[in-house]
Amino acid sequence: MLKTDFYTEIGKNKLRSTLLVFFFSVFILFFAYIVAIAFFPGYAISLLIFAFIIAIIFSLIGYYTGDKLVLSISHAKEVTKKEDPFLINTVEGLALAAGLPVPKVYLIQEDSINAFATGRNPEHASIAVTSGARKKLNRQELEGVLAHEMSHIGNYDIRFMVLVTVLVGVVALFSDFMLRSFLFGDKREGKGSIFFILLALALAILAPLIAQLIKLALSRKREYLADATAVQLTRYPAGLANALKKIHKDTDKVVDTANKATAHLYIENPLRNTTGWFDGLFSTHPPIEKRIALLEKM
Repeated sequence: MLKTDFYTEIGKNKLRSTLLVFFFSVFILFFAYIVAIAFFPGYAISLLIFAFIIAIIFSLIGYYTGDKLVLSISHAKEVTKKEDPFLINTVEGLALAAGLPVPKVYLIQEDSINAFATGRNPEHASIAVTSGARKKLNRQELEGVLAHEMSHIGNYDIRFMVLVTVLVGVVALFSDFMLRSFLFGDKREGKGSIFFILLALALAILAPLIAQLIKLALSRKREYLADATAVQLTRYPAGLANALKKIHKDTDKVVDTANKATAHLYIENPLRNTTGWFDGLFSTHPPIEKRIALLEKM
């Protein structure tokens, strides 16, 4: 079987992610345009700008304080080199290989096998692993998992997803404004045609769902990219592939401290496994079987 070059996988996933963000931005502009021509342009544009500013403010607050909140919610405890020299030395080695500052390392007392990275940039990054991952994974498998999380840091995935979260927030605020204007506004003020008003209403109802689906799709693409970048760091795809196999077969798959807001951070869905095509649309992660198959081709 021909081996898949991991540089190809990295390039493909970067392109896909960029295209998805481009589509997301075009979608928001289209939504704003329909709202503007459906109602009084001056009133609509003013509120849209205000909504955008509010979304930026809340996103910046989350951007600068979100990592501390996630670690606190996860009950993560910082690990020192004295407590776990192998874990810290492995992270230091991967940081050196990636040309990144050494992130802080945290441990979550949790039987399931999982891990996540958080932080707004490489200089303010942290990696958290569950005690289950520390106990159940061998050295190569743990290194593969840590390399995956280091790749999220190096690829600026946290910053990337903050941008997407801002866009999702803007869509939600646009939608809420649109519905409130229609339900509680003066119907006589509207200057747009009935077609554009109905189209704007349809978008107001469907846009938040569409935006969330795009966000989840982006999250799945970043997981593929982190897998490929992890192989670039370790030069040993079997390590991460075998770790994912253990995660897949593990009887304890749920991380008790995880929730819908933090699920996309983990190396694998910490809430539940999705099986069907419809469930897959709303999953934060791609099918683990597909990730394993791609790694085994590298």
